[in-house]
Amino acid sequence: MPFQPADRVSTFGKSVFTEITQLAIQHNAVDLSTGFPDVDGPAEAKAAAISALQSGKNQYALSHGEPELRRAVAAHAQRFYGQAVDFETEVTITNGAAEALHSVIDGLVNLGEEVILFEPYYEVYAPNVIMAGGVPRFVPLRPPQWTFDPDELAAAFNRRTRAVVVNTPHNPTGKVYTPAELEIVALLCQQWNVIAITDEVYEHIVFDSARHVRLAQLPGMEERTVTISSLSKTFGFTGWRIGWAIAPPDLTTALRLAHQYVLDCSATPLQFGAACALSLGDDVYSSLAGDYQRKRDFLAQALCEAGFDVSLPGGAFFIMAGINPLGFDDDFAMCKYLAAEVGVAAIPPSAFYSEKNKALGRGYVRFAFCKTQETLERARERLAKIKVRKDLRN
Repeated sequence: MPFQPADRVSTFGKSVFTEITQLAIQHNAVDLSTGFPDVDGPAEAKAAAISALQSGKNQYALSHGEPELRRAVAAHAQRFYGQAVDFETEVTITNGAAEALHSVIDGLVNLGEEVILFEPYYEVYAPNVIMAGGVPRFVPLRPPQWTFDPDELAAAFNRRTRAVVVNTPHNPTGKVYTPAELEIVALLCQQWNVIAITDEVYEHIVFDSARHVRLAQLPGMEERTVTISSLSKTFGFTGWRIGWAIAPPDLTTALRLAHQYVLDCSATPLQFGAACALSLGDDVYSSLAGDYQRKRDFLAQALCEAGFDVSLPGGAFFIMAGINPLGFDDDFAMCKYLAAEVGVAAIPPSAFYSEKNKALGRGYVRFAFCKTQETLERARERLAKIKVRKDLRN
């Protein structure tokens, strides 16, 4: 008789990214499903990592991170948000934002406590809560503007609520939470004495009039917020697995207690490369947003030409494209069709919803535009097949 998975993971299915990546490979599709840039980040950061490696910085780092990188994270918070952070007691370096989320939830959530998740959500959120013994409580962001109902959010808070997770700019919708929306979250956190965990990995990728605001900076929130970010999205070093969490000392202590047993430390030489990246000039950050905005607009136009219903996202590097005008009402069916017959891979966002609210995502597919211009142009050529196919159906 074969051994069975532990109960805590027995309900987890295969990651949707694995499924779609396999489809993309099988059909040689242009891959707009994966949320990673297909070009390297700044040369200066790579040079700093190489220098650290060659100069012998190759042994274990402190579990909570090299001081040079923790100082750089604190300096970045001051520079962009005017946020005063003690690098010794309030900054922890993690194995990417994903491990930060895992360790934060492990370190703070008790058995049976609830964690509020806005959905659609990045796929690790609910499993992290379940593995910690917590209970996910879902509040939907409703299309087409991906707004939440304040009354619905308020009803989700109760005496069992331990934390709420806020991802802004948001994956997969590209939503940037407004100051007014963050204020609603902040007031509820204070009313119920709840911890806020913010995933801000797309913090520098915002467009048009959108502005990224840190929940931790709202009145009454500094002492109850864990702010998570990473090197992956801003600088395109997804494989370096360098992330960080900023939190007041008591929450940092809880995070580090879990983190030390999840991971010895992040790769030492890459931490020095990350410190260099964070210290680069303002032009690096502004050109990043400008480049992604041009790519967003290019892909949005291509999708509109192909017949999708498209609204421009305010941040991150994804477009949620409506599929109903093309005669589809099932996102998984659409993604299989796209990969097999059109040659473009996308993600079905209903995978990022609880069972109750999957219908909200079935009318969309998610495309990533964090790719080279050449890749986006090849995708545009292939997407034109959808329009031809639709005409034939008519």
